[in-house]
This record gives sequence, C-alpha cells and structure tokens, in this order.
Amino acid sequence: MASFSIHCPWIFTFGLLGNFVSFVVFLAPIPTFLRICRKKTTEGFQSLPYVVALFSAMIWLYYASLKSDVLLLITINSVGCFIEMIYIALYVAYAPKQARIATLRILILFNFGGFCSILLLSHFFVKGSNRVKVLGWACVIFSVSVFAAPLNIMRIVIRTKSVEFMPFTLSFFLTLSAITWLVYGVLVKDYYIAIPNIVGFIFGVLQMVLYVIYKNFKTAVPMEPKLPYSIDIAKLSPVSCEMKPAVCPQSNEEDDHTDQNSKDRSSQEQPNQFEV
Repeated sequence: MASFSIHCPWIFTFGLLGNFVSFVVFLAPIPTFLRICRKKTTEGFQSLPYVVALFSAMIWLYYASLKSDVLLLITINSVGCFIEMIYIALYVAYAPKQARIATLRILILFNFGGFCSILLLSHFFVKGSNRVKVLGWACVIFSVSVFAAPLNIMRIVIRTKSVEFMPFTLSFFLTLSAITWLVYGVLVKDYYIAIPNIVGFIFGVLQMVLYVIYKNFKTAVPMEPKLPYSIDIAKLSPVSCEMKPAVCPQSNEEDDHTDQNSKDRSSQEQPNQFEV
C-alpha cells in the first residue's frame, strides 16, 4: 500500500490500480466465508491470515497518518480494516471452542497489545523523520507476515495433497496486488513498499504452483475422527459373515452334516460292541 501522486501519470495509474486490486484481495475470501456460514462450521480454515491482515492494515493507517498526500492509502486500509473485522467476527461465531479462544487470544495480544505498544513506543521514543523510518520497517515486517501467513496452509496442501483449504482466488489476487504495488514502489522510490511485495510475489506464485500440482488429487482432508481409533475385533466377526453369506452358512451346514454322519457311524458301530 502507498500514497499516490498526480505529478506522474504512471504513479497515479499504478496507485489507483493498486487500490482496486487490493480491494478485490480483501473481497477474495468471500466464497470461503459463505461456505462457513452455509455449513455453520469453519472446518479446516485458519483465522491467522485474517488476523495478520487486519494488523497490517492498522499499521499502514498509522504510517499514512505521518505522511502527506496519502488519500488512497488511508482509504484502502480503512476499508481493509472494516472487511477483515467482519471476517474475524464470522470466524469467531462459527469456530469450535478451542479455535475461537485461540483467535480471541491472538486478537487481544497481537492486534490490540502489539499495536498499542508500537503506537506508544514510536510516539515517545522516536522523534521526527526517524519515526517514519521505524514505522516503514514495521510495515515491511508485517506486510511480509500477511504474505507469509498462508505458509501453514501450504504445508497442509503438501502433506495432504489437497487444495480444499487454499482458495485459488485469494492466492491469485495477492500475487496481482504484489506486482502492482511492487511497480508502484519502484516508481516512487519507496522501498518500504517495494520490499514486502517482492516477497508477496514469490509466495503468491508458489501458492498457485501448488494449486496447479494438487488440484486434481482427490485425497480427503480428515477434519475430525468419525470413528474411534481402537477397533473391537470381536464386533467385526458378524460383519465378515454378512459379507460372505454363501460361505458362512455353508460351513455351518457342513459341520452339522459331519456331526450327523459321525452319529450315524457311532450308532452303527455300537451294536457290534455287544456281539459275541
């Protein structure tokens, strides 16, 4: 994210395009949350990317407040904060208890405690132009975190060979947004903008490559165990008989027939024992 200038048409064009693509990036997870609302469960989706994205938008807003001519920067990150808060609220509403508690804990410690710490430290311990530099590097770090947050999902994709929980639309628009803001950062010579988008471009391409590799795999991702891990072998015995109805009854008939033949032979042999 960055400010724009009307003095250079290319800078203004890429700034405006960056705002549009960033807005689409914020809207990209909508299909995911429609699915969550429809099924009333978060399934295997993670809240971390949305929590980190919210923090990144907050820190960029603070950075923008210290610079001039940053209307588009303020606008897009204000919209981003609003949208990310809606996503997190929906996640907390439908998440299991453990995931809900973990998300709220991260919000309190990271988005509230962390942001307040940065705000106070930069205000009281950093003066003048150095404050912009410190906040610029903070924006670089947390922007990289936004792009790197889906790394856990990438690990799950590689382990399970399933792309069910890695939306392609989000990966695609993150990559497009990174390219747009990278060009813009180079044009305005703002390396706080360019550096994180280099990383974002790399991660975005890697996610799309993983999607292409594993999109045709049908491996199911186990969410919650539906059966106990221990199996009672004794309870499986009737099932084997039901699967082989022609074998099990036949074996019983053969046993009965064998027993009957044995009794007949015994009855025939018994009188001979009393013959003189």
